[in-house]
Amino acid sequence: MTFTISKDFEFSAAHHLEGLDPDHPCSRVHGHNYVVRLELTGPVSGPGFVYDYRALAPFKHLLDTRLDHRDLNAIMAGENPTAEHMAEWLYELAVELLDNMPDGVRVSAVSVSETPKTWATYRP
Repeated sequence: MTFTISKDFEFSAAHHLEGLDPDHPCSRVHGHNYVVRLELTGPVSGPGFVYDYRALAPFKHLLDTRLDHRDLNAIMAGENPTAEHMAEWLYELAVELLDNMPDGVRVSAVSVSETPKTWATYRP
């Protein structure tokens, strides 16, 4: 039996998007209060968890130290920091950070929200 669990994390950052008309509001520097949803999939084991939420602390630390109150254009140099690109980039980082998960448990998706009504999800 497979379960999916998720945890939301928050950070605030600025960015601007390239390749848009100069009058598009997202072409100017602006900020968001981002929500990142990390999703894991796997069987229940041990005390009845797919994965202990506390063990996601390295992912939270990454968001707090590398992204919070930063310029995402500088952090993601060479990549337009859209929610879509951020979701894929954060997925790859989560897979690297959480490399000691129990057998059968994996990072299954990362979603990024820039506003309460918008989400982009990367699910390989």
